[in-house]
Amino acid sequence: MNYEDLYTEYQAISKELKDKNAQVQRLTKTINKEIENGDLKGFDKDSLLLSEASAAQAEILGRIRELIGSFDRTQYFTGGDFAAQMLEACRENGVDVRGEFPIYEMFPYKVRFDAENLDLYMDRKKVHCLRPASFVAKIKDGQTRLMKASFNASTFVNELAEAYDMALLKLKKRPETDIYLTKLYKILAPMSRYRRDYDQQSYAFDLARLYMSDVEQTKDGRRFQFGPSRNNNQAIRILDANGNEQFLATIKFFRE
Repeated sequence: MNYEDLYTEYQAISKELKDKNAQVQRLTKTINKEIENGDLKGFDKDSLLLSEASAAQAEILGRIRELIGSFDRTQYFTGGDFAAQMLEACRENGVDVRGEFPIYEMFPYKVRFDAENLDLYMDRKKVHCLRPASFVAKIKDGQTRLMKASFNASTFVNELAEAYDMALLKLKKRPETDIYLTKLYKILAPMSRYRRDYDQQSYAFDLARLYMSDVEQTKDGRRFQFGPSRNNNQAIRILDANGNEQFLATIKFFRE
């Protein structure tokens, strides 16, 4: 099954409906004018035409409903066709994607299929979309908006440094020790209500923008360095300026 085949068939019938809608609107305006001017003979003729056009309008709409009803949404969503066409649309549009059904990552978004309820989620937001091309366009538009959004790398690195200093005290670590970035996230967003507004994907996106920025030190003169980890569960996947994936696990702030 392919949604684009359904869409192509729909467009052909939709053209008929559009033309018939235009005819109904024209006849309605004509009848309004005839009644206003007292042209009841004209009304007798055009009201019959309007009745015929309205019947044709209903018939076309019935064909559209029949077409859409013939599309097996459950099979399409759970059988793998939607996911396969989504991945193809990602390749065609240059959208980086990782994962496998039912969970994918399209940085900085996480995409989840709820096969039981036939729902699609973009992070925690339910998306009503069964057209892969349209869904991937929504992802790409979101990525573009995020990249254009205001971001102050200097402010963010200073906030990150403050969280790092708190983590050193809390974990009783020595200065300039590598600390997991996931630990710092919990300090930056300590409560669940904060995490709703600033989730881990947003955090990862800010880390990516810091990684790509020209900022090299904090306001107190410390430099910082990201580091990897053997534990992939602790690593945060980002995309660099060239679209290449990088895995950031730790950070340390130090003085040269």
